[in-house]
Amino acid sequence: MSVRTVKAAARMNPAAVHYHFSTKEDLVAALLQSRLGPLWAEPPAKVERRAAEVRPPGIDELVDISVRSLDEPAGNPWDRMLVHLHTRIVLRRREPPFDAHWFGYDPWRELLSAARPELSQREVGHRRHMTFGVLLQIYGEPQASTAELGSTPRPPVKSVVALIATGLKARPPNDS
Repeated sequence: MSVRTVKAAARMNPAAVHYHFSTKEDLVAALLQSRLGPLWAEPPAKVERRAAEVRPPGIDELVDISVRSLDEPAGNPWDRMLVHLHTRIVLRRREPPFDAHWFGYDPWRELLSAARPELSQREVGHRRHMTFGVLLQIYGEPQASTAELGSTPRPPVKSVVALIATGLKARPPNDS
């Protein structure tokens, strides 16, 4: 679908839309942030505030927040499609085109570093990357067509949390 088609369907002034969203990807990123942002921002923000004041979160808590933030929207067809679209954008790029705090990598990297201070920053980056790669494969269904979304049963949240937490708690390799 072209940006021109989107502008026409939305009955928007093409110049105003182009000014704010120069590419289709920028327009989609803004849509995703506005729809998924409220679902994704509050739980990790609470943990981040507490980490600054009291103590950093543990791995189990971080993983539970991450998994639930994807599992809950995956249960609703409209939100599932948004998670799918988000996944396809993220898996295609090194740095996603999002500007919302919790859509970026840095907050998660910082929380993981605080939970596992013995890990090198390089290892923290690898683990963050692998964690979200697995979660996006499970919940975002990047290989599925829009019509197929939701046809594969999601694993139980507790199973996903256990799997991811075990990987994040693993001892660092000698060469990290």
